[in-house]
Parts: sequence; C-alpha cells; structure tokens
Amino acid sequence: MIVRWGLDGLDELLPGEALLVASGRWPDLGIEKRWSEVPSERIDEAAALAGDCVVALGGGSAIDLGKAISARAEIPLISIPTTYSGAEWTTYYGVREPGRRAVGSGAGARPHAIVYEPELTLELPRQTTVGTAMNALAHCAEALYVQGHNETADQHALMGARLIGEWLPRVVETPQDLDARTSMLRGACHAGQALGGSMLALAHAMAQAVGGRYGLPHGTLNGICLPPALRFNEQFAPDAVARFREALGRDVTELAALGGPTRLRDLDVPESDLPELAAAAAGRPGNQANPRPATVGEIDALLRSVY
Repeated sequence: MIVRWGLDGLDELLPGEALLVASGRWPDLGIEKRWSEVPSERIDEAAALAGDCVVALGGGSAIDLGKAISARAEIPLISIPTTYSGAEWTTYYGVREPGRRAVGSGAGARPHAIVYEPELTLELPRQTTVGTAMNALAHCAEALYVQGHNETADQHALMGARLIGEWLPRVVETPQDLDARTSMLRGACHAGQALGGSMLALAHAMAQAVGGRYGLPHGTLNGICLPPALRFNEQFAPDAVARFREALGRDVTELAALGGPTRLRDLDVPESDLPELAAAAAGRPGNQANPRPATVGEIDALLRSVY
C-alpha cells in the first residue's frame, strides 16, 4: 500500500481518469467525474461512470462505497480518509442505503494508495471524532488477540493505542489544533495497519449486529461494545488485553464518554431485541475469530451489561 501525507501527492498517484466519490461538502480535487450520493446502494450505476480509478474522499461510508465501486469495476482505489475509522486499509466493505441502513456487503476492492491530510479533519464534529477514534481503538485491541494475530500487526496496534490514548482528549479539548489532529490521524493510521494485518473480533461483531439493524454510528457502538468484549477476552487472552490497557493508559469507557452515549439504551435500542442481536453477532466472522467465540447467551449478557 502506498501511503502519502498531504494532498500535494495525489496527482502523481492517479493512473488515469478518475471518479471522485465524495459527498457535496468536499472539494472536487480537480477531478471532473463525481458521485455524491454517499452512502449509496447504486453500485452498478456508479461503477459505470468510473474510468481508470476511483478516489474516495470522506469517512467510512464514502470509502466503503469507493471500495464497492473498485471491486465492481475492477479498478484501483485511492482513499482520502477524513475520519479515524480505518476503512482505507481493508478490501471488504459494507453497502448502505442513503438512510444508512445496511443492505449488503462484499470484498475484492483494490486499494492502491492512501492520502492522509490532517487539515481535512479540523471540522470533524466532536461525536464523529470520538466515535471513529473508538472504532480505531477497537482495531488496536482486537488485533492483539484475534486468531491470526502477528507481531507486525501487534506493534502497529500498540502504537495506535498509545497515540489515541494521548491525543484524543487533546483533540476534543482543542479541535482546531492541527498538531493534535495530525498525531491523532497517525494513531488511526497505525490502527488501520493493525486491522489490515489481522482481523476483527467480538467487539466489532456486536457493533456490526446492532448498527446494521438500526443504522446507528459504527464508531459509537464500538465505544460501547469494546469494554465488555475486553472483559470477556481477559479470560482467554489476558496478556494481550493487559498490553492493550497499558499502551492506552486510559479507561475505554471514559474516552467513549468524551463524544456521546456509552449505553445502548441511550441510542434507543429496544431491550427486547437483545436476544436477536446476540444471535446475529454470534454468527459474524468477528466472533468466530475471537480467542474463544462467545455463545449467544454470553453475548446477550455482554449486551445487557452495557444496556
């Protein structure tokens, strides 16, 4: 993967005619063709507009849409993330309708390059800042104990956790501080590399099951689901969880609280739906890759602990 810092390096990365995938709030970057319905389930229509590559500018929804187009059109993808979600480091994606409910998923994107521009994160709202940072933090934690974890991904995970723990509170306190935003984005970059070199585990399985059903923010749900998943995994991977906590140096729930809700009830998730959500999470690949996959009953109890 090619990684560049600063938009000045974008032109040299383009292999030819590009399609820009970005909502209307972002500039066109000098790219003529644009798809602004983000998220979108009209993948075939967007792919038909694509030329030699797709450039995805925005958060997880824009980059997931870019990945879906890349896979469908079989062309390279250049990602310019404006949040800390880490979607730019994987080949798989989720497809959401404009109302943000999940309508499908897939794999096979062709990531070619990532361009990080910290100035694009300066106006990121507080809730989105913290929510996507919690998503990145979950990538760090899970990379350390997921089945198939490895030393290279571990090092990125620990560095990512350190940077996020140090800089997220500062970014929340002074959101226009470019140095703080840059350090936070570097933490997210390490978290993304950890994700790309390993996989997802239980916290993501729970967050995906809940978020996919109700169209709720994925990062906020990771902030809610990571603490119980860590407690569960301390039984089976105590050393990995201890390394994560030491690197982070802060309480996960306290960090999540910087940006919003820390309980499912605060997101209006019906308590009566928890058994069904637990069953959905149990079958997800993240749970199957956990150090020990959790049963439906165990996940139900974990979800109730943060209800």
